Amino acid sequence: MPIQLNRMLLYIWQYLYNNYFRFWLKWFLRQVDGKCELQRICDGSKDGARRTHRIEYSLDNSKSKVLRRAVDTVEYEVDRYVADIVQEKKINVEKDKRIQINLRICVLQISGYKKLYLDVESVRKQPYDSNNPQHEQQLMELWDLLMPHEKLKSRITKQWGDIGFQGDDPKTDFRGMGLLGLANLLYFSRNYTEESRLILSHSNHPKIGYSYAIVGINLTEMAYSLLKSGSLKSHFYNMVPGFPEIKCFHQFFCYLLYEFDKFWIKEEPESIMHFNQYREKFHDQIKHLLSDPDVILTL
Repeated sequence: MPIQLNRMLLYIWQYLYNNYFRFWLKWFLRQVDGKCELQRICDGSKDGARRTHRIEYSLDNSKSKVLRRAVDTVEYEVDRYVADIVQEKKINVEKDKRIQINLRICVLQISGYKKLYLDVESVRKQPYDSNNPQHEQQLMELWDLLMPHEKLKSRITKQWGDIGFQGDDPKTDFRGMGLLGLANLLYFSRNYTEESRLILSHSNHPKIGYSYAIVGINLTEMAYSLLKSGSLKSHFYNMVPGFPEIKCFHQFFCYLLYEFDKFWIKEEPESIMHFNQYREKFHDQIKHLLSDPDVILTL
């Protein structure tokens, strides 16, 4: 009961603050210093996630449609929306010359994060198609990068197990994450070839080994869920001063895979049968790191 009561009181306070007190507090502060809330945020917060989170909250909870629409803009319209915000809030840009620059960066990051999620979701929804030459070429490239000294005997073969797929045909393992699972694995192998081969060798350890490709697809789901929930906002707001590209998501996956391998070796699990238990422990560690507003997680 105490927990439920605290939650109810918190909900009531948030409702009253957002709908009544916040408006009058902003009005009072503007009478005192002549600045709107957005100006105070830009003056009082350093670049990166700390500022962008506060700007995002202010825009999302504004009573002005002009301000609320700014968080869903496309890149080429950002300057127009920033100009609309300045006009709507009657900001004197001659006195506050950096306000437009700071607002532009924040709006780019906020709307860019939403666009990134849509781009990632689009790739995830594409199923692997063995009749698509491009899909097949990417799969073959993944093999060649990981196993440069061994050729596949055929397209359907038990050899796929050597890089951690479950069956004779990898396409069945891509069902959950679609092409996103393959795209992440391939990005890591292309850009961190030596590291990917080293991790593959770790995954083949006779005692504490794991299925490299399957774990990579599982970590793709982890990265995707963190992106969808908004947990990656601080990471991207600190790392990218604008619209993040999908390669930024791939790079975060690379960090996850690299760190998971170190985590797995350090933990020395009894067997792969305990994977879910250790996966959740690793997930909790990543979420804890991401809770820091100054976080940047890269290789």
